[in-house]
This record gives sequence, C-alpha cells and structure tokens, in this order.
Amino acid sequence: QVQLVESGGGLVQAGGSLSLSCAASGSIISTNIMGWYRQAPGKQRELVARIASSYSTNYADSVKGRFTISRDNAKNTVYLQMNNLKPEDTAVYYCFLWSRTDYWGKGTLVTVSS
Repeated sequence: QVQLVESGGGLVQAGGSLSLSCAASGSIISTNIMGWYRQAPGKQRELVARIASSYSTNYADSVKGRFTISRDNAKNTVYLQMNNLKPEDTAVYYCFLWSRTDYWGKGTLVTVSS
C-alpha cells in the first residue's frame, strides 16, 4: 500500500505563486509516474502535470510556462511550483502516483483571488 500526503496550497492573489508538495510512503515501485490533477467546482478533473521517475514531464496547455513539476526520487516526493497564478487555477489539486496500482492523495485547495 502507498500513502500520499500533500502539503501547500492556500489563498493567493492573481499573479502570485504557490508551491505544492506530495510525499509518497509505503511499498513504492521505483518506476512510476507522479503528478497532479485538479478539479474546479462544477468541472471535471483535469491533468495539470506529471513527471516520470525518468524525469520526463508533461503539462496541460493551460499551465505551460507558469507551472513547473519536479521530483526527488530519493524522497519519493513530487513538487509543483505554480507562478503567475490566475483565478481559473482555483481548484482542489490532487497528487497521484501511477505504478502497477494508481494511488491518490486527499487533495489540497488552491484559491486564487482576482
């Protein structure tokens, strides 16, 4: 079993920055993909960014150039640096880890005020 614990998030004004982190613990297979989805009120969950254990990355078009995903394989931790935040980035952000089984965090709320 794998547990994911998210931290970060909160309230920020438009144009500001926030950083999220997600630490995985338990029986972790070294070859995996970690990342973040988000879900805004009344909308479907969408992929924000993901990073493989090989450090290859993918981003949603809406966050390219503003968000940066990184990871520390030794700590089994993934980070999301969010810059130039916009009100439309307001959502609950969920960390995930994909390996033989998919694991999800409980989510952390990011609110961007205009």
